[in-house]
Order: sequence, then C-alpha cells, then structure tokens
Amino acid sequence: MIETRRLPFSPEAIAEAADLIRTGQPVAVPTETVYGLAADASDAAAVARIYAAKGRPSFNPLIVHVPDSAAAEALADLGPIGAALARAFWPGPLTIVAPLRAGAPIASLVTAGLPTIALRVPAHPAMQALLAASGRPLAAPSANASGTISPTRAEHVLRSLGSRIALIIDGGATGLGLESTIVAVAPDGARLLRPGPIDAEALSAAAGVPVTTADGGTIEAPGQLASHYAPAHPLRLDASERRANEWLIGFGAVAGDRSLSLAGDLTEAAANLFDALHEADAATTSGIAVAPIPERGLGIAINDRLRRAAAPRP
Repeated sequence: MIETRRLPFSPEAIAEAADLIRTGQPVAVPTETVYGLAADASDAAAVARIYAAKGRPSFNPLIVHVPDSAAAEALADLGPIGAALARAFWPGPLTIVAPLRAGAPIASLVTAGLPTIALRVPAHPAMQALLAASGRPLAAPSANASGTISPTRAEHVLRSLGSRIALIIDGGATGLGLESTIVAVAPDGARLLRPGPIDAEALSAAAGVPVTTADGGTIEAPGQLASHYAPAHPLRLDASERRANEWLIGFGAVAGDRSLSLAGDLTEAAANLFDALHEADAATTSGIAVAPIPERGLGIAINDRLRRAAAPRP
C-alpha cells in the first residue's frame, strides 16, 4: 500500500513522473485515447510492477509508446505497409504490431514472449512530454485493474489503482475515450486485431492493401481477451428499456439514465462510453443495460468493448 498522489499536468509534474520512471516505478498519464499506466519498457522489473498493479495476465502483451516513427523503426520492422500506416496516422490512436528487431532493448514481459511488439506514437502532449523527459520507451496499458472499465479521467484511475501506484498526472478527460485501433502488419497485408477510432476502411486506404479481421483464436495484442473492460455489475446489451433495478445507458432515441449521445453521434458516444460505464457501475442498482449501438463506423469499436464487458467472467 502506497500513497497515490494526483498532480495537474505541468512541467513540474512531468519531471516528477520521469524521475519515478527512471527508478522503475509506473505512473498514470493521459493519452488521447484513455489514461495509460506507463513504465520503462526496457526494464523487466518496472514492467512487472505494471502487471502487479493491474493484476494483469502475463500472456497479455503491452503497447509500447515511443515519440516518433524513427524510434518505432529502431524497435520493430514496420515494413512498407507499417511505414505507410505510420505516415498516415502517427501521432494518433493507432497501434501497429510488427516483428521485434533482434537485440531491441525491450523486456520480454512486454511482448509476453511473442516475436512481435505493439507500438504507438501518441498525440497527447502529456505522454509526449513524459517520453521526452524520461528518455525511455514506455509500456503503457490502460491505467486500471485488469479487465475492468478503462479510465478516461484521473478520478477513474484513482478509484481503480489508488494505493497501488505513486503518481497520477491529471490532464482532464481524454479526447477520444476509446482505446487505439490495433493492426498487425506483414509484408503482404494487414490484420485488424482490435477495432478503434481508425476503422478498417481508412487503414486499407492508407496501406494500399485489404485489411482483414483476426480470427480471435490467439492473443496477439492487448484487448483481445473475451472478457475485458468489465464493470462489477452484470451488463445487458441492446436494451430498449430498463428492467427492475437496472441503470440504463442510452443512445439516440433511448434516453436512459445517461445517454452516450442523444443525437446518435458515434464519435460523441465513443468519448462518453467508459465514463458512462463508470457512472453506472457506481450506482446502487444491481445491473447495467445499454441501448443498441449501430454496427458501423465507430459503432463497431464501441460494440466490441461492450461485448467484451458483457462476456462471462473467466
């Protein structure tokens, strides 16, 4: 049990966070997607502290954040398809899974023993500032206990990981509110491993090749566990009305106790998703219901998270 400090994003807070990173401690920091729990990706003990804080299964790999494409290429062979995707979408909410270069200074715990590494160049100024100040590649899964609702505000992190980590950098609510798209690249194509803010059509247009969907049989990247992003209360999907003792998350014509978007806007819904799940999970009701979300555009990613949140616990 340790004291968890929460500091507003500032140069002083980043300097303190970088000092903790260099001593092998994880810190929570905002990105444009969700809050991440960052630690030195080259330090096996530091990465182990991420797993310990989150209670994360060791076979689930971590995303490594780097400041730019050159830093990514030093760790992985992106190939022409990965390089094209990086030019189109970095910095931003895209994670590229590519072969790990021999001798790359990355702890094996980060890749969970896989021959590939998941890399992202973040756009958020706080994460970029921490990368610059620490001078390390940063492994940074979402800053919450494993399998629970992803954090989009500092208070979500504090509620989930308070007393487990030393520092939270508070940058306010995250902009996108949904984890990054994850795509695996190969010399002859690309596979979508996790849907997110960048859809398959945009990926295919930038890569110049069709983007297929992974079969889901093997854990290759974060967020592929069948049960993930889960609230404590049971979750019912495609609900047009609440049942007894349920808290209803609405969308469009279904208003609910809180709406992801009264206008039916999927971008607004994605930004509000985890915040609404946190609010529903804190309610005194015994269950959560969610209105139907269209299976198109960002709705594909939203429904992916909701299906995993509603899946039976292992």
